[in-house]
Amino acid sequence: MFNRKSILSLVLLLTCIMAAKAQVKIGFEVSFKEPQAHYAEVQMNISGLVKDYVDVKMPVWTPGSYLVREFEKSVEEFKATASGKAVRVEKVRKNTWRIFSAKAANIQINYRVYAFEISVRTPFIDESHAFLSPTGIFMHPDGMIKSPSTVKIIPFKTWSKVSTGLTPVAGENFTYKATDFDILYDSPIEVGNQDVFEFMASGVRHEVAMYGGGNYDKEKLKVDMAKIVEQETAVYGENPNKYYLFIVHNFARGGGGLEHLNSTTLGATRTAYNTEAGYKGFLGLVAHEYHHLWNVKRLRPVALGPFDYDNENYTTNLWVAEGFTSYYENKYMHRAGFNDANTFVNDLAGGIAVVLNTPGSKYQSASESSYDAWIIGYRPNENSKNNSISYYNKGEVIGILMDLEIINATKGAKSLDDVMKAMYLQCKTLKRGYTDAEFKAMVEKISGISFTNFWAKYVNGVDDAEYVKYFGYAGVDVSTENATPGKPVTGASGQLSNSGLVVTSVTRNSAAWIDGLNVNDEIVSLDDVSINDALSTLRLRSPMLSLDILPVVAKKNIGEVLKVKIKRDGIDKELSLTLKENPSVRLKATINENATAAQKAVFQKWAGK
Repeated sequence: MFNRKSILSLVLLLTCIMAAKAQVKIGFEVSFKEPQAHYAEVQMNISGLVKDYVDVKMPVWTPGSYLVREFEKSVEEFKATASGKAVRVEKVRKNTWRIFSAKAANIQINYRVYAFEISVRTPFIDESHAFLSPTGIFMHPDGMIKSPSTVKIIPFKTWSKVSTGLTPVAGENFTYKATDFDILYDSPIEVGNQDVFEFMASGVRHEVAMYGGGNYDKEKLKVDMAKIVEQETAVYGENPNKYYLFIVHNFARGGGGLEHLNSTTLGATRTAYNTEAGYKGFLGLVAHEYHHLWNVKRLRPVALGPFDYDNENYTTNLWVAEGFTSYYENKYMHRAGFNDANTFVNDLAGGIAVVLNTPGSKYQSASESSYDAWIIGYRPNENSKNNSISYYNKGEVIGILMDLEIINATKGAKSLDDVMKAMYLQCKTLKRGYTDAEFKAMVEKISGISFTNFWAKYVNGVDDAEYVKYFGYAGVDVSTENATPGKPVTGASGQLSNSGLVVTSVTRNSAAWIDGLNVNDEIVSLDDVSINDALSTLRLRSPMLSLDILPVVAKKNIGEVLKVKIKRDGIDKELSLTLKENPSVRLKATINENATAAQKAVFQKWAGK
């Protein structure tokens, strides 16, 4: 039992500890001596942390991209001084450096980072710009994730701009502050001569930083991106930011995006803005990543924050986080006026067809796909399509079905929008993420019906989507046809090489699968026609191709035998493939003009227009 003196002593001790933590200051300075060689120079200053040694750690992954990427592999020339004197440094884990500071009050750490991987989730530096993806650049003292820090950027001599979602430090050029390392690690930084423009939407100032040039129309983008922002904010009833940044990297061929708390990084094709498909593709990417402002960054699975930056962070709910966001991308494009109702329903039907046509959808559930993101999702192999399904694709299908089920059950009064808003507010109130059970409970509360069977079939099970039934709720007819009626298929694809055609993919239960054609087999001839002769009549735009486009295959009938001569590990072999019908299907959605009043009410709520 504590007496009064013990309690006072404990209070004094806690006060001293809090004061000591408050006195610790962490600052970074990033410069670029050799950008053409793809290096950043990082100086980290720590003061007030008086210990025998200090461990500093670099994250091994970046939130939103569920793969351990080992960013520490790019760190060079790590060294440290304590109170101005060089001190011993020892690497004690793959991502942890121990500095023997001997209770010095001031520590300076210097290291270089090699950055030459183009993606939205990895740092990249060359003579034209620097993209600093923070988890691959910065480090934190062990156990001090919640500590504030400052970052000063010193642009290369030919660069003049810095774009980031971090808060500027008043009166200090290119200097920013983060309230903790979660914020720092979630705030990418673009340095260079990017083209910057702004627009207002939903009361929020939005900045767009364009790198790499392109045939974009800034004035048109301002209007159209604002439409997307306003549609998304309307679902959740509030926009949690005062400022939001789009960093856009324009390349010869680009794509992909990564969400952050008040920013996103997008990849785009610089010459595609003036085509309908290219422009809508970019707006769809904007819609997807902006939706993560709520779904993932704030409305999130409980496992995704606070983060463990040293290890994998497992969750079974990425089908909500990413899959629902893919679904909402289509909804926002329709609601904002970029796609008509016919395009809307057919894009969604196409998404269902993708899952139906992926053999792995029969073997891996959406929840399993989410959990296995760390080992399969970001590093698929030649057999992944046969034993796994993307939580993006399967989650999109679940979103479609769930939305229609809720709308139908409530006779058009409620939709998935209501669930997403309620879960966002719940996470905001509880200051934590949701569990799978909590998400299911909210769906049932909003809809007024049980979703236990739905969860068993579509979330934790591998049942095919009952798309005719669900689209029928909204008066949309869906027809199904074979993707290539009457045409035989081998089920194998290959890649052109100097020696001919090498098999790269074999589809489960296809002729190639059943009759023993393997990945890495080198095809010598088909029905005694040399592979070079078989390819000679084709005008190929890509080194990747399906064997089924070759004339010697296409002229055959379903059930006929294709004789295939191969080399396998240098040994000649001959196989006989009994050609099968293509199991893939195409779906076509048609809005029924004679739909009932109830169906029209469901469609109206579903489409949101």
